[in-house]
Amino acid sequence: MNKLSGIINNIQQSGAIILVDVDVDGHGFSAMLIESVTQPEWLQTGNTIDLVFKETEVSLAKNLSGMISMRNRMKCTVQYIERGELLSKVDLKFKDYPITSAITTRSVDSLNIKIGDEVEALVKANEVSLMKK
Repeated sequence: MNKLSGIINNIQQSGAIILVDVDVDGHGFSAMLIESVTQPEWLQTGNTIDLVFKETEVSLAKNLSGMISMRNRMKCTVQYIERGELLSKVDLKFKDYPITSAITTRSVDSLNIKIGDEVEALVKANEVSLMKK
């Protein structure tokens, strides 16, 4: 499981859907939560929380340009690649955080991902969970 620590800087709510913006070392992230009509007590602007997301929810891109609907984009450096027959694990570094992506080996090959490459890791807001610190 990938984990980043950040500070909540904005919360928007419509019914049971909550969009939470979090600052992680100067980089913005968003999490979309489905909750009850009332927010959990710990979900407050200014609170420090952890963002968590599965390795299988991290997509990778090289030379990405233009606009995209994925709200969570991290410029990373490839640290290590563990190639499997069908699935590969790509270890990345985002700022001081380790990030892991599990993608198909076909994707590693088609993107020609190598150790030391700059890639962009992408995670949809609804795939990010928040944890109280």
